[in-house]
Amino acid sequence: MSLDPRTVTAAEFPDWMRAVGTGFLRPPVPVPAEEVEARLARTDLDRTQGVFDAGRCVATFRSFAQELTVVGGARIPSDAVTAVTVTPTHRRRGLLGRMMAADLAAAKERGEVVASLIAAEYPIYGRYGFGPAAWTTKWEIDVPRAGLDPRAKVPSEADGGRIDLVEGADVRKRGPELHSRLAARQHGVVSRDEQWWRRSTGEETPASETWTEPFHAVYRSPEGTVDGIMTYRADDRWGDAKQPLNTAEVRGSIAATPEAERALWRFVCSVDWITTVRSGDRAPDDLLPLLLPDPRAARVVTHADFLWLRLLDIPRALEARTYATEGSLVLEVRDSAGLAGGRFLLEVSPSGASCAPTTRDADLTLDVADLACLYLGDESALRLAALGRLDEHRAAASAKADAVFRAPRRAWCPDVF
Repeated sequence: MSLDPRTVTAAEFPDWMRAVGTGFLRPPVPVPAEEVEARLARTDLDRTQGVFDAGRCVATFRSFAQELTVVGGARIPSDAVTAVTVTPTHRRRGLLGRMMAADLAAAKERGEVVASLIAAEYPIYGRYGFGPAAWTTKWEIDVPRAGLDPRAKVPSEADGGRIDLVEGADVRKRGPELHSRLAARQHGVVSRDEQWWRRSTGEETPASETWTEPFHAVYRSPEGTVDGIMTYRADDRWGDAKQPLNTAEVRGSIAATPEAERALWRFVCSVDWITTVRSGDRAPDDLLPLLLPDPRAARVVTHADFLWLRLLDIPRALEARTYATEGSLVLEVRDSAGLAGGRFLLEVSPSGASCAPTTRDADLTLDVADLACLYLGDESALRLAALGRLDEHRAAASAKADAVFRAPRRAWCPDVF
């Protein structure tokens, strides 16, 4: 019997959700009806695939429209891939490959420039043309070691700004505009819809989950503008002799200015009884460690690939971002799926870029997945060449590509999707 992917109907959606839960090792029980109804209301069934065997869903795949900020602040349309599962009984039958091929072909037809995803496991997605374009680092701060003077004013007080603890409704009101400001300057940021803000502030919680209200700290500049929001939860742990050993877990922190970023981190590290702060997902070159008098108090606990990209339209993608240098490269891009490969002349300068098919001899040959690694300026072309993942046809072409693609700061994606 042929197992072919197809779009899922509303009647099949509860079983599709059960299969998603199975893939993510959740208890094999029916999903509550109210949760199915809420999820269905925000799901585009035309972009939701399933594979069915004897009437039972055994593989799942969904995508949705997203915007991605690229180097320089432009935002491009992206095909965001999520809910990818294959039931353990049906592995190694090519189900994921067929679902992925159908989705990427549809995304290209719609005019989406890239596809994006957060990879649960590293080895899976490279064979479909995805490459890790942004990494994440998490720190754990030993607050007593950090060297912060508990008697000193936090920066928000010293510079005329202020920090207030607010309710989730305030975050839903102020957050979207602040996030737009962040997305205008931080490449790697992806768009957040209204439902994201409802979920992250507890207004909308799946029936299968329990909501624990966090603290929301808002930084206002001396002029009264909301320039930063940090959300954190704290545990309740005490040592011998009633010594507080509490941890603050930062669930999210976005800031539009360095002043706001500095003030919020200093604030959470100054909360009474907090002896440990866990940072959540940050850019690898985040300011956080160097904001502390003793940066060694911030210990790296996670450093891993995070946002993966797959280029679908190479000329549009490369023309959308900015470049700090002037130069030209001829790139031969291999794409086994036939979606975006070819030979392209890329000409760049600080004032703009052009990219078009060409018959000129190539300077470099690389896979479309490796071009995705370079796209947000986070990877080095010289490193890829040393690894044998770039073929250099002209002397120093890898060094030239490195200068062209690199960005001054690391890419950062704050969100799992």
